[in-house]
Amino acid sequence: MVKFLDLQKINAQYNDELKRAAAGVIDSGWYLLGSRVSSFETALSEYLGAKHSIGVANGLDALRLILKAYIELGVMKEGDEVIVPANTYIASILAITDNRLKPVLVEPDISTYNLDISLVEKHITERTRAIMVVHLYGRVCWSEELTAIAGKNNLKIIEDNAQAIGAVWNGHKSGTLGDAAGLSFYPGKNLGALGDAGAVVTNDDQLADVVRALGNYGSRVKYKNDYQGLNSRLDELQAAFLEVKLKYLDAENTHRRKIARYYIENISNEIILPEFNRGAGYNDPVLTAEDDLSHVWHLFVIRSGYREHLQQALNESGIQTLIHYPVPPHQQKAYSQWNDLSLPVTEKIHREVLSLPISPVLTAEDADRVVNVVNLCLKKQTTH
Repeated sequence: MVKFLDLQKINAQYNDELKRAAAGVIDSGWYLLGSRVSSFETALSEYLGAKHSIGVANGLDALRLILKAYIELGVMKEGDEVIVPANTYIASILAITDNRLKPVLVEPDISTYNLDISLVEKHITERTRAIMVVHLYGRVCWSEELTAIAGKNNLKIIEDNAQAIGAVWNGHKSGTLGDAAGLSFYPGKNLGALGDAGAVVTNDDQLADVVRALGNYGSRVKYKNDYQGLNSRLDELQAAFLEVKLKYLDAENTHRRKIARYYIENISNEIILPEFNRGAGYNDPVLTAEDDLSHVWHLFVIRSGYREHLQQALNESGIQTLIHYPVPPHQQKAYSQWNDLSLPVTEKIHREVLSLPISPVLTAEDADRVVNVVNLCLKKQTTH
């Protein structure tokens, strides 16, 4: 069996360190808002090159808290608009509507699956206050055009960096490109906890202060509540685990890139494959196209008109795959008011995408097995 993501094997690499970290937390008798959270926040800020990292309960809460803080600061108010890619995971949109803001769905670029920045400006109105970019599947969504649009229209740029921790754009890590970023440490992420966890990252002192208070019942001082906040705190145990695993993140992302390149170079061109950016995303002349840092390959997503046939063939060969994501947000029951919207690029993507196994512990032999089954399946399909 080639597992889609073998979390047990991933975490087993650091088994002794994780157990020592857990024992240290248990023995300390301090489980919330303690030294482990502070230590991880410092390590995360240093890794990303950010001024502030605030641990929260999960990635959705990270985005919710950013928007809620901007409302408390008077930057936004109920009914204001946030531009967001239409093909994102629903959490990006839930964070917006939970704050009684209005998501404005914009089609993605079919070649990158990220927000089509060329379409953004036509969706800006007098109520637009922010652009939420999603670094989908681990690929950075950024450009000089984006920052120019935001500056011209006085808009905040919020990064949904749930899938791209460690990615680099022109020498800066994703999560530090915009005004604030939400990170997820769900177990399956490139930096995964052993449970739910997340973080808000920003260089804005005022925003960081309000986010930290909002996540702790709206309180800066115990029993004194400045805001109508949430209970969204990273716990000591998950912080300790994350600090252990953060040390190995770059090496794991490098392995993901190697697997991705093998797939791209060996899977038949009958499949629509993702691409390396081939030089975009960094300005280090020592690096080559093979070293593209702007994609950390959280997912390796292909497209095919034969998706169901291909997925079945892979499953029958003992290769697990997933679909990210089978139903776009505007077709979900939760947003029934959008069900009649026509978003053809988004709908095509959701109809055709299939995610192949990729992880820091996927072996070359397993990757070769995936390639062979995909190519054999396509050969059979095209001869019928």
